[in-house]
Amino acid sequence: MRLTLILALIASPALAGVDEALDHHVLPRHAALAESTAQLAEAAEADCTPEALRPAFGAAYDSWVSMSHITFGPIEDRGLSLSLSFWPDPKDRVGKALGRLIADRDPIVEAPGEFAEVSAAAQGFTALERLLYDPQQDAAYACALTTAIARQLAANAAVLAEDWPAFARLMTTAGEEGNSRFQSKEEATRALYTALSTGLEFLQDARLGRPLGTFDRPRPTRAEARRSARAQRHVELSLAALKELADHLHDGPHPGVDEEFAAAMAAAARLDDPALAGVAEPASRIRVESLHRAVGNLRNTVNTEIGKPLGITAGFNALDGD
Repeated sequence: MRLTLILALIASPALAGVDEALDHHVLPRHAALAESTAQLAEAAEADCTPEALRPAFGAAYDSWVSMSHITFGPIEDRGLSLSLSFWPDPKDRVGKALGRLIADRDPIVEAPGEFAEVSAAAQGFTALERLLYDPQQDAAYACALTTAIARQLAANAAVLAEDWPAFARLMTTAGEEGNSRFQSKEEATRALYTALSTGLEFLQDARLGRPLGTFDRPRPTRAEARRSARAQRHVELSLAALKELADHLHDGPHPGVDEEFAAAMAAAARLDDPALAGVAEPASRIRVESLHRAVGNLRNTVNTEIGKPLGITAGFNALDGD
C-alpha cells in the first residue's frame, strides 16, 4: 500500500501532537515494515539460504525495531506482537517451538494459510534469526521453514498497515459523537505518550537491563538479537524512533528532553559492542551501565516535561497501560 494513500485516508481536523505523530511517525513506520517484510518474503522465495537472506532480514528487522514501541491499536487488537518478535524469551520457547517443527519436518511450512496457527514462538524475527545464524542440520527443511516465517511476517505486517488508517481516524476524531474507542482528545494523546514511555522502559529494563544482569552475574546471552550481533543497533534504532515520537508529542522547546536524548544516543554510539557481550567484562560493562543510567535519566525527564503536562504522574507505569 502506498504511503501517500495511507496518509490521505486520515485527513482530519488538527489535534496538536496526535496528527503529527500519526502522519510522520506511526503510519510511515508501519508502511516501512510492510514494504521491508514483503521484500524479505520475496527474497526468501528466490533464495532461502542464510547467506542470501541476511541482508533482507536485517532491513526488515530494522523496520520492526523502529516501530515496535507502538504496542497499541491493530497490533494489540489482533494479538500480533509476539508473532512478530517473541522476545524476551526466558524459557527458550522459540528454540523449543522450532525444534518441534524441525524434528517432525512438519509439512505446515508448505501451507501458507495454516502457518499462522503455529506457536507464535516459531514465527517472527526472533525465530528467523535462529534459522539464519545458528547451524542447521536439516538445511532443506530449515530453508522451507525460513520461507514460511518470512511469508507470515509479510502477511502480518501487511494487515497492520491496512488496519492503521481506520484506527488513526479514531484517534483524530477522539471525543466526537460515535467514537467509543477514544472518548476524549486527551485519551488519544495519552495513548501515544504511553507508547513513548513504554518504549523507554522496555529499552532500559529489557534491551539493556536483561544482558546487564548484576555485576556478579552478567547475562550476555540474554541480549536481544545477539546471534546476529544486532543488540547495540536495536538500542540505537529504538532511541532514534522514540526521539522522533517525543518531538511530535510536545509543542515548543523542551531542552531537558532534547539534552537527555542526545546524552543517551551518544552513550549508545560509544559502546562499540554489537552483541552487548561486553557486559561480562568490567571495562566495557561500565559503558553499558552508563547508557542504562542515561536512559533512566531520560525517562525521568520525559515524564516531567511531557508526561506531567498530560496529567500523567511520576508513578505512572507505562507497561501497565493507562
